[in-house]
Order: sequence, then C-alpha cells, then structure tokens
Amino acid sequence: MTAGTTQDTTMWQDRKRRLWLMGLIVPTLLLAVLPIVWAMNQFGWQAASQGWFWIGPILLYIVLPALDLRFGADGQNAPDEAMQWLENDKYYRYCTYAFIPFQYLSVVLGAYLFTASNLSWLGYEGSLSWPAKIGLALSVGTLGGVGINTAHEMGHKKESLERWLSKITLAQTGYGHFYIEHNRGHHVRVATPEDPASARFGETFWEFLPRSVFGSLRSALRLEAQRIRRQGANPWNPKTYLSNDVLNAWLMTVVLWAALLAVFGPALIPFLIIQAIFGFSLLESVNYLEHYGLLRQKNDSGRYERCTPEHSWNSDHIVTNLFLYHLQRHSDHHANPTRRYQTLRSMDGAPNLPSGYAALIGVTYFPPLWRKLMDHRVIEHYNGDISRINVQPRLREKVQARYGAAA
Repeated sequence: MTAGTTQDTTMWQDRKRRLWLMGLIVPTLLLAVLPIVWAMNQFGWQAASQGWFWIGPILLYIVLPALDLRFGADGQNAPDEAMQWLENDKYYRYCTYAFIPFQYLSVVLGAYLFTASNLSWLGYEGSLSWPAKIGLALSVGTLGGVGINTAHEMGHKKESLERWLSKITLAQTGYGHFYIEHNRGHHVRVATPEDPASARFGETFWEFLPRSVFGSLRSALRLEAQRIRRQGANPWNPKTYLSNDVLNAWLMTVVLWAALLAVFGPALIPFLIIQAIFGFSLLESVNYLEHYGLLRQKNDSGRYERCTPEHSWNSDHIVTNLFLYHLQRHSDHHANPTRRYQTLRSMDGAPNLPSGYAALIGVTYFPPLWRKLMDHRVIEHYNGDISRINVQPRLREKVQARYGAAA
C-alpha cells in the first residue's frame, strides 16, 4: 500500500517530468556564477565576488533547506498502471546521463580556476585568494557528492552502459569501490550491526564516518575478491586486475587525476584532495541519516528478516528529491532496489525524517543537536522497545538505563 495514490490513473501525468532537469543545476553551478563574478568585478567588487566560489556549500546548507521548508512534501506517487511505461521512458535516464559531461566540464573548469595565475579576463589581478580557492574546491566537492548519488542511480541498473557510467561518475571523488559495496554489501546487510554504512543509535557522525569509509572499502575488496575466486581466478593476479570492478574503478580515478595534474601541475593537489574528501563525506552524512538506529530483526532460523520500508528513513520533500533523483524515497529504494528513480514512491509504514536531506546533513555534524532531533523518533518508531534498535555497543548500558528496557 502506498501513500498519495488518489489520482485517476487513466489521467495520471508525472507533474515533475520537466523538473527532473533541476538535477543539472549542481554540475552547472560554476558555469552559471562566472558571469555574475565578471559583472561584479566590473564594478570593482573583487573581494565580494569571490564569495560566489562558495556556491556549492551555499546551495547545500542554505538554499535547498529553505526551498524544502517553502515547498514541503511532494505527495504524488505513480499508480500501478503507470509504472511500466514510466520505467521504460528513456527521457528519465537521459536526465542522469546528461549530468556526466557537465560534471567533468565543471571539474576541469574548477581545476583551471584553482591554479590560474592570471584571471584578468574574469576581472581579477592575478589568481584567486585562498578563501576563494577553498570555496571553489568545496563547490566542486559538492558536485562530487551529488555525483555519487547519480552514480548510485545508474549503478543499480542491469545495462552495462549505465554501470560503466556509474564508475566514470565516481572517479572524481576516488570512491569507485562504492559501486561494489553499495550494491552487494550495503543492500544485503542494511539496518544490521554488520553493515558499516548503517548508523547505530547513539553513534555520532564523527564516529560513523571512519567506520563507514574504511569498513566499506574493506568490504568492497573482499566482495570482489570472493566473486573472482568463484570464477576460479586469483583476485590478486595482475592478469585479473582489469576485470576487478574495484580496481578498474580506482584506475579511472588514477587516470583522471594524473591527467589533471599533467595539465595543471602539482599546485592542483590541494584542490583534488579537498574536493574528494568533502564529496565522499557528503555521501557518508547521507548514509548516516538514512538508517540511523534502525534494525532488521532475526527470525527463528537466525537470519535477518527481509528489508522492508520500515528499515529506512524516508523523506518526501520535493525540492531535494528533484536534485537527488528521489534518493530520499529511500524506503522504497531498499524494498525495490532496481526501480528507476522516477517510479519510487513514498511508502506507508516508513519512518519519516523531519525534513529533507539537505537540511539534515548539516545537523549530523553536531551530535547533541542530531540526537535531540532524532533519538526520540527512533524510540517512537519502535514503540519504546529498545531491544529492537540498532544501538551503539558502548552505549548499550546507558541506553538501557535511560529508557528502562533491555537493549
């Protein structure tokens, strides 16, 4: 049973069809602000104009949360009768494909602006200041983080083209192993203590970040090695490296970064490091909030129950959903992982976040604020039964004492 299916299915139309092109705003941000920067510099506002190079964080932490607050939830689900033609309409996948050329155009543009010693054509004497350079790297990192989500959408599909495009998109941030770990690791172990990408009740984002980053990396290598061994080959034989989907994805990063360094020189190294770390940290903050405290129970055979909508935090805030290809309808995604983004629904029975991802990413950085916002929602989701919650092990006794239940 899904929510929001009151329309006449014979007359149903996707009112967001053209709005999905908003997903191209992030990879074109730098291109869009350069005319503004140039115009401001003509008035002698060089110092103020450099603030525009922080456009990525500004969009992420200020503009999108405000728009989510203004426009609220979506409320429209595709009816069953529309699912097949909606799934097969290639317009939607072309919207994601178009992300990639703009992504790499912006990466190259960012690299040039970061290292250029003469930007007189833009109205500056010499190079950008370091505050502007840091903002520029973070803006490109924002692009990389959103790019991981675009890669996530394509990486779930069966078509080999989309799988390769997923790896290409991940190359910017050096997170190619996500292609393996997310599909074959996270989706199998989600909402269990064994999953490095499922945050535990009471675990801070700063504890979760290294656990997820390094745990996911180890898991990806192990999963791919197991696949290659099942084929009768040695995963560490150089002859198998190109068929290893972790190593060939990382190779794309090596080629990309080497090419950028060859063109722009070693001065680009801080840019590459900052944008990559910020980009994948955005993914991990989203991982943190998507399953915080949720736990699949074990059945009589000792196996975890099937993943259902109640094991993922959902959000139907329309603006961030348009930027992230319905990633926030995460409950449906985990219940039906091969569904294309345009067919994902807000599900009855799913726990709901208080706002969109964009508003909550910043909150994850402040543990007391996060716990005040979310801990009671986890408790209420499980009707006060602490034993059903995925609790941070070191806090188990404190949680038991505070909430008066067996953790």
